[in-house]
Amino acid sequence: MTTKNLINFKSLGDARGDLVALESERNIPFHVKRVYYLFGTNSGESRGYHAHKKLRQVAICVAGKCRMVLDDGKIRDEFWLSQPTVGIMIDQLVWHEMHDFSDDCVLLVLADDYYDESDYVRDYDNFIKQVSF
Repeated sequence: MTTKNLINFKSLGDARGDLVALESERNIPFHVKRVYYLFGTNSGESRGYHAHKKLRQVAICVAGKCRMVLDDGKIRDEFWLSQPTVGIMIDQLVWHEMHDFSDDCVLLVLADDYYDESDYVRDYDNFIKQVSF
């Protein structure tokens, strides 16, 4: 994993302001089936601490900022999401954590499938065992 996980979105704004269009299978590399967002995260709280067996996601900080940690079992990378024109691809079997949310942070997440609790890997040691094969 490197900065190849980052996706730059073109701003289509004009003198009135900015606009970013997110389109399935165009600038989002999959068909979007679920959209959710995190906001109002309490100071000092972190989120995530899991991987998905099959789910792929793109996370975009549409306001504020947060620090993303992505871990594929071999490489652990950190990225600051702080621009609404930059997203990060979270692929299958990538452990992810979100830290250091600013008070105004709104983290938008686009997913390629519906919520399924059985797709989650919530224990880091089990995650390492799954990616070590």
